[in-house]
Formats: sequence, C-alpha cells, structure tokens
Amino acid sequence: MVVHLIDGTYELFRHFYGLRRFTKGKDPPFGAVIGVLQTVLQMLEKGATHVGVATDHIIESFRNDLWADYKTGEGIEPALWAQFHPLEEALVAMGVVVWPMVELEADDALASAARIVYDDPEVEKICIWTVDKDLAQCVRGDRVVQIDRRARAIRDAAAVRLKFGVAPALIPDFLALVGDAADGYPGIGGIGAVTAVRLLNRYGAIEAFPAEVIGDRRNLAVLFKKLATLRTDASLFRDAEGLRWRGPTSAFAAWAERMGAPRLLERARKIQSPK
Repeated sequence: MVVHLIDGTYELFRHFYGLRRFTKGKDPPFGAVIGVLQTVLQMLEKGATHVGVATDHIIESFRNDLWADYKTGEGIEPALWAQFHPLEEALVAMGVVVWPMVELEADDALASAARIVYDDPEVEKICIWTVDKDLAQCVRGDRVVQIDRRARAIRDAAAVRLKFGVAPALIPDFLALVGDAADGYPGIGGIGAVTAVRLLNRYGAIEAFPAEVIGDRRNLAVLFKKLATLRTDASLFRDAEGLRWRGPTSAFAAWAERMGAPRLLERARKIQSPK
C-alpha cells in the first residue's frame, strides 16, 4: 500500500490565496475548505486508499516557549482563520483521518505519522505532501518521499541532497545555521547556505563541530536545531490500516449542503461505490 500524508494547513493557505485570483477580493466562507476537499477527493479518485491530514488547530506550539520570536497566528487574515476548524470537521465528515495539532505542529504530526507507518511491512511507499523544507528531514531513501506541489517535484533522499546539499538527517542542522524566516528564527549570523553545507558535510551534526567553528554561538545553534527538529513521538494511530478511507460518513451530506458544494458528496459516493 501507499500512504499519503497531507499538510492540511498548507493546502488551506494554498487554496485560499489561489481562489482570490478569481473572486476579486471577496472570500467565500468555505472557499478554501472546498478546495482542500477537492484536492483530497482527486487523490482518492486517482487511487489513493490510505490518507491522513495534519492541521494546525492553533498556530502556536511548544516551540513558542523555546524562542520568543517563533511564528504565531498573528497576521493571519480573519477570513482564512475562520476556515481552519471547518476544514477539520468537513474532512472528518468526508471520512478522512485528521490530526488537529495543539501542543505540537502539523509538521510534527506528519513526521510522527511517517514514523508509525515506516515499520509496517505492508507499506510500500510513504508520500508526504508539503512544500515545507522541514519535512525533508523525514525522507528515507526512495520509500519515504516529499511531494512538493508548488515545484511539481517528488524528492527522495538523493533529491533532498541535490536541493539542499546535505542528507535528510542533517536538514535540522542546516536550517539551524541558515535560519527559517517562515518559522521566525534567524540562524547563525555570517553562515549562509554554502558555508552551512560545507561545515555539515565536513563535521556532521552541529554538536560535532570543533569549538572554534561557531564559538559562543554553539548553544544558540543547538536551540535553533531543536526548533527545526520535528517531533516523531505523537501517538496518532496504531498502524497504516487505520488510515484507510472507507467513504464519507452520514454527516457529509449536511456539510456538502452547508458549503453549497453538492458535487463533493456525489464524487465521494462515486469513489466509494464505482459503477
């Protein structure tokens, strides 16, 4: 079986701002939600059978306690924020497994889910659908891959090294050194991508750097690495079979009507019972 793990928060953002190109600034109350549901249905129509979606139920996480400037929900447009929780509820009604994260982030849920199914001998491949470079650390050979919709790229371990210059296991170290503006930490001053790659390929993980390499900034680099390292210990489900899509629940008809999108229900039922 092939397991598909989807970054629901990213998909919601993608559809929200993509839809604005056609709505002239008027945001339909469920526009982005419908877009995400259509994306998941399309995957199911193309043969996906085991699917899980991770979402940020809130933006803040334990990382905000580690670094004061770590990303928060500040600045998220109200029309977008209003669709966060309806997305989770609509996906559940459609019969899709959803992990709404509070203490952890959606990225941690994806990493944890990948860890859980990796040991399942029935799982042939694990596809993590996100553009977030953090998730590159979860790639393992050609069995756990990252799918970047924006770049239309499928990245196995070799592709991760080609893109970033380091192996997947060193992605947290790489991000710690160069920083991640999206997540709100600056990295180590004076160390750009080229230098980071050179240091990591020479010495390995930050903890193995000789004392003179980054001097008294070592502790800061280790902190940033902790921010960049995804948690894999979330107990989300027992095994891959728990992610099997079995069709929409009885609640999905009401959701389709509420969203003004009856076609979603038709498509879901057709996948469940093809004729």
